[in-house]
Amino acid sequence: MAVVKVIEPKCIACEQCIAACPEQALELVNDMVRVIAERCNGCGECVRMCPSEALELPVEAVGAPSPGRPEAAPVGASVGAPSPGRPEAARPPEVWAFVEQTDGVAANVSWELIGKAAEIAGDLDGRVAALLLGHKVRPLADEAIAYGADIVYLVDDPVLDHYRTQPYLHAAVSLVRKYEPTIFLLGATAMGRDLAGAVATSLRTGLTADCTGLSINPESKLLEQTRPAYGGNIMATILCADRRPQMSTVRPRVMPMPARDESRQGRVITEVLGLRESDVATRLLEYHREDSADEVRIEDASVIVSGGRGLGSPEGFKLLEELAQAVGGVVAGSRGAVDSGWISAARQVGQTGKTVRPKVYIACGISGSIQHLVGMQTSDVIIAINVDPEAPIFKVATYGIVGDLYQVVPALTREFRARLSGRPPAEAAAS
Repeated sequence: MAVVKVIEPKCIACEQCIAACPEQALELVNDMVRVIAERCNGCGECVRMCPSEALELPVEAVGAPSPGRPEAAPVGASVGAPSPGRPEAARPPEVWAFVEQTDGVAANVSWELIGKAAEIAGDLDGRVAALLLGHKVRPLADEAIAYGADIVYLVDDPVLDHYRTQPYLHAAVSLVRKYEPTIFLLGATAMGRDLAGAVATSLRTGLTADCTGLSINPESKLLEQTRPAYGGNIMATILCADRRPQMSTVRPRVMPMPARDESRQGRVITEVLGLRESDVATRLLEYHREDSADEVRIEDASVIVSGGRGLGSPEGFKLLEELAQAVGGVVAGSRGAVDSGWISAARQVGQTGKTVRPKVYIACGISGSIQHLVGMQTSDVIIAINVDPEAPIFKVATYGIVGDLYQVVPALTREFRARLSGRPPAEAAAS
């Protein structure tokens, strides 16, 4: 039986090979990976995982499938392409969406990704698949199908009860290698960003982070991934031409939420994790979930009144609070307002803040830099108030008001109170 060899000068002690080995035949000794020869079956999984090419199989073993294991693509091969020696699969291309969940509750971005995946799959004559990892999460598979998934790949295991990079990475990479999706989408959240980077590194494929737009090129059939670049000063479209899957993380609330259809039918394919708790390097000692009752989630608001540096001082937000109360909305701000200390970072809208998609977004004293626009330009209705008629915000606004916000906002507040209460403006303002 061929045994893997370690090329010591190349080893960076990243331990990815140790996590990948199905036989636990590798260990880290004095910052160097060592092979336990009697356990190694020469499957080559560690060789394919190693990012520094520090592991190799004897020449006679390369390309030979391991006993009882499907033949895998060689290092550097496109995962989405047929493996050497196998007939090309007749199944249609798959567009995957990662279902992010915590305590069995899915993040909304998961369903937004499935909706976008359905659109992309339609352009590729493919199908939508959801990747669901966790423990006691089977009901979420039915939700994924209702939102548009044709297939759900489910790994339900106690080791996946709470998110840790190593076991989630092991599950995701194993299934990607097995089913070879063309495209893999994840949410640009703390969990999604962590997992996406690890998966892309392990598969040696490309990853475009924080995308605000995705589409299929009609000629090349490549995924066009659009995201802000150079500090948000331009919008770049990025292609992954040679590697598979094409991977993107997408900011929450950028894509529309698909309609839920309980009548949809789909398949749930259950897979085994193949990893024991003792194989995981990290341990969860305690788990605390903090929910701040007094902190508003602006990304869930249907009406947002947002202020920028044009307010001139923090006192201006008092006017915005009154307008927000009149229309049943919440108050947010631009990065300029946050940097000035006028509003908390939790309420920041923009590239370095949160992406929102309300029914109505009222921008007060916000010039409209690209960094801010990427966080709110998908709002249904945008009302811009600015003293500068050339402000970029007016280019995306549904309605624009050129004027002093300290005059315009109180007038709007009185009018909204009157219209919504059915009383004359003067009487509504007095109350």
